[in-house]
Amino acid sequence: MREIENFLPLYQAKHKWGNGPTQIVYLPLYSSYIFVRIATGERTSVLEVPGVIRIVGGRREAYYISDAYISSLREGLQEGIIEPHPYLTVGAKVRIRTGIMAGMEGVLKRKKGNVRVVLSLSMLMQSVSVDVALQDIELIGLGGVSDRRHIKGDAA
Repeated sequence: MREIENFLPLYQAKHKWGNGPTQIVYLPLYSSYIFVRIATGERTSVLEVPGVIRIVGGRREAYYISDAYISSLREGLQEGIIEPHPYLTVGAKVRIRTGIMAGMEGVLKRKKGNVRVVLSLSMLMQSVSVDVALQDIELIGLGGVSDRRHIKGDAA
């Protein structure tokens, strides 16, 4: 109705409903976000849409997302090679899921290639650093909030 160009990136996920069969569902890639293309003076027309809380950006200007990024998102979603991933930062609390150190908790130190996790033994006031494959750790805390999602894929 308002002729606002928009894009809601959806990815495919398998979901099992109770004891029923597994089904493919489409979920938002970025929960609670939709991309819009507007001119600088058109912020009000977006903010008047029911359910819109705010436009991401500064007080006067929205953040600009390049056309190349949006095109890449569209293409990757069509090919089924893009899925959400927990936002990882150095310093996030993680748990090692497999291998000799399975169950140990530590702090993410590096994210390129294999990750490096520092494990601390507080009673000895000593730490060790161990290289672990990204798919072998799970996030257990981000910014003080418990988050037990599995980490998979590549991190930059």
